[in-house]
Amino acid sequence: MGQSAEFGKFLKAMRARLSPEDAGAQDSSGSRRVPGLRREEVARLSGVSTDYYTRLEQGRNIHPSKAVLDSVARALRLDPREHAHMMDLMEHCASSAGNPGPAQKVRPALRQLLDAVGDVPAMVLGRRSDILAGNRLAYLLFADFPALPAPERNLTRWIILDPAAGKLFRDWKTVAAEAVGALRMDVGRHPNDPQTNQLVGELAVQSEHFRQWWAGHRVAARPAGTVRLHHSLVGDMELNFETLSLPDDADQSLRVYSAKAGSPSSDALTLLSSFGAVDAVDTAPLPTPEPARRDDN
Repeated sequence: MGQSAEFGKFLKAMRARLSPEDAGAQDSSGSRRVPGLRREEVARLSGVSTDYYTRLEQGRNIHPSKAVLDSVARALRLDPREHAHMMDLMEHCASSAGNPGPAQKVRPALRQLLDAVGDVPAMVLGRRSDILAGNRLAYLLFADFPALPAPERNLTRWIILDPAAGKLFRDWKTVAAEAVGALRMDVGRHPNDPQTNQLVGELAVQSEHFRQWWAGHRVAARPAGTVRLHHSLVGDMELNFETLSLPDDADQSLRVYSAKAGSPSSDALTLLSSFGAVDAVDTAPLPTPEPARRDDN
């Protein structure tokens, strides 16, 4: 997954989604051969030459200033998440290929915290949304992740590929598309991670939905919100979730689900906790595969 190419593909996708009217560019011709803005229109709105913007979009080895990138972001009407993703792509252009990064580990005190909040589902997510740890209720709510093979202990993979996830999430397409968008942001931060490339390749092969969402270069990061579920054991639930970044590891986050006190969803969580035990809290460390090249994922 060449990072310069990914930067250019992102710019092209953002350009294609905008009409001249949306971007405030006057369309001087009645017919357009490409969707969205032309390169020269983005260049004009950004205050750079068409040649310079073209080189940016082609992933050439140039080093634009932050001011230029900010101007391009404004021209493309990027929201804060998209702007941050664009900066990540540029910052990591020169990252060495095939570097898996440090092993993902969960601090003992964090494992204790998962037990302490055992009356609500809680998980620790790592790079690529790998499930690094969780409490019993989280595994009862979603899946028995510790029982899965190590490469399959990934929340995005489970949401996209497991039919059980499609039945659990009443708004599955929304949840799945957001998961893909979050994976896009992770790719921006770790563009050459071999496990990420392997995951993207697997999802692209097995899911048409994933291929369409991935091609759109959408990014998403929803740290809090609500999910509507239909659990096979306890029925319908509406749960709030909070995703908290951990100060000692920017790649790890704690996600906690809760229900409004006294609500039917709260009663459903209490009932769920009375079902069969899933005792394992920690998932086994994920193996680091040999670097594998994926073509244009």
